[in-house]
Amino acid sequence: MTVADTALGPVKPGLPLSIFDSVHVGIDEFGLPVRVPLIWRNLLIGGEPGAGKSALLNVLVAYAALCLDCRLILLDGKQVELGQWRKCADAFVGPHIVKALALLSRIQTMMDNRYAYLLDCERRKITPQDVFTAYVVAIDEIAYYSATTGDKKQREEFASLLRDLVARGRAVGIIVIAATQRPSSDIIPTSLRDLFAWRFAGRCTNDSSSDIVLGHGWANKGWTANAISPNNPGAGLLIAEGGSPQLVKTAYLDDRTCAAIAAYAGEMRATATADRPRLRSVPSAA
Repeated sequence: MTVADTALGPVKPGLPLSIFDSVHVGIDEFGLPVRVPLIWRNLLIGGEPGAGKSALLNVLVAYAALCLDCRLILLDGKQVELGQWRKCADAFVGPHIVKALALLSRIQTMMDNRYAYLLDCERRKITPQDVFTAYVVAIDEIAYYSATTGDKKQREEFASLLRDLVARGRAVGIIVIAATQRPSSDIIPTSLRDLFAWRFAGRCTNDSSSDIVLGHGWANKGWTANAISPNNPGAGLLIAEGGSPQLVKTAYLDDRTCAAIAAYAGEMRATATADRPRLRSVPSAA
């Protein structure tokens, strides 16, 4: 049986989390909890190095790892930001553009197959009781794959595949969480940014970079991540689709905590996979 070892002895696990519930990501300026719904949405994280973008990304991946109703796909150009979660993931790709392209192409094919299934069922999106589970696709760092490694054709193909997953994947349970420390127009064009329902801007070097993440015009309204102190990592502006920015201090998991959660989640997922029936009933059309 899966257990968590503590100073007081082994503790049996409680109920697994669900990707259909909102995720606690931190607190607002009044100390109140801030929660973000991920299902049927995507999230973009941007900010200069040291702004805390990787901390938020790890919090979200940790939550997804503990959800038995979703699977993990991880792409990490540095390998170490998301590497601790690789044993919880269905796929993990490091600094290898060819493997990254092959993986995104497979996800794109799966997305098309899921839409064909929903069309046959005369439905528009998946539900918690569906025949297939959600996928969380976490990427750190966008710029590595879309602007640094490989040749121009490969980088453009990566950007195109990513845009398609963000644009069409939500309804079939494909959730993209993408982070970059280079919030510039060549990395995050407006056409891509506006597809992310949730956007988080950690400290940026200028108002323009802040607007690239949050949306054009917010700096002129007084909302700019350039005003965040460099001595306050993890603080940033969070905006939801159609909403206004709010100042948030993100939660933080240190390496030891991430490793413990990853080990626990890996064992929990392995146990659940062994106990899961091979076939599940197909839900009736809704």
